[in-house]
Amino acid sequence: MTRHQFLVCLLVSFCAAIASPIDAAAHEVRPAYLDVREETLGVFSVLLKTPMQGNARLALSATFSGKVERLAPVVSRPTGNAMLQSWQMRAVEPLEGQTVSIHGLQNTMTDALVRIEFLDGYVWLEKLTPGSPYATIPAVQSNWTVAKTYIVSGIEHILFGFDHLLFVASLMLIVRDWRMLVKTVTAFTVAHSITLTFATLGWATLPSAPVEVMIAFSIVLVGAEIVRMERGEISLTITWPWVVAFVFGLLHGFGFAGALVDLGLPRGDIPLALFSFNVGVEVGQLMFIAAILAIVASATRFFTIPRQAIVASAYGIGTIAAFWGVERLDAMLRVHG
Repeated sequence: MTRHQFLVCLLVSFCAAIASPIDAAAHEVRPAYLDVREETLGVFSVLLKTPMQGNARLALSATFSGKVERLAPVVSRPTGNAMLQSWQMRAVEPLEGQTVSIHGLQNTMTDALVRIEFLDGYVWLEKLTPGSPYATIPAVQSNWTVAKTYIVSGIEHILFGFDHLLFVASLMLIVRDWRMLVKTVTAFTVAHSITLTFATLGWATLPSAPVEVMIAFSIVLVGAEIVRMERGEISLTITWPWVVAFVFGLLHGFGFAGALVDLGLPRGDIPLALFSFNVGVEVGQLMFIAAILAIVASATRFFTIPRQAIVASAYGIGTIAAFWGVERLDAMLRVHG
């Protein structure tokens, strides 16, 4: 067992220990989305998407600091994991310069993306957080602000996507050569970038629930391959890990796309938002890998660890991922049963 592998084992075990309860509560931290579009001068259509947990939704509402009039009652409809509320309003005072707030956001663990599109084509985009649930609508906004918002969202998604991180860490337990590691990670990146793009643009789609189930069982498979490798057996995953990383990367890309759809894509800024989110996912993934390698570089002098640690980690990976798979499958059957 190499020192590199041992440190990866430790990180995998840590992720497995904490990820199960986090994954079970993952739907509680999906972002909210407020979309405001000017249809005629001073008249706006408003859409507020609020995450749901079962039949309950987060108690969130959108408010403006200036004078606005609601022109029609709020129409609500559930979409499985979110509640959509829509209405029309008239801005008695210009929205530029007003402060928009998501009331109740400070009592949650989620964020809210706010997008306002004006009749002249000007679009304002901002991400609100529990610590800062309001923002002032400026007169102009640069493309850099849009890019920054989605880059940060991509980084946050991958760093809190424990199933994706566990899959990458599992691959690092199989790959023992740094050149092959680069090749494997690159294949995974290219693959999920393809399906993220295709799914987000509507060129190819898969239902999110089955995708999440398959992602969990893809981790189970890699865990089983780690055990086979330690027994001296040979398989496609062990011999050509980059091929397997590419195939499962296509699947994980659909999972990333589901997160991006939950976040919401700004009309007119879709290419920039998609590219920026993808960049954020890759940056977050590289941060995770770099953190492992940095820990390895600083700690390799101090450890002499038995080879059984890899097998133990593989069983831990398989157990946690199987639990995720069964839990997600049960949730899917409950919704569609």
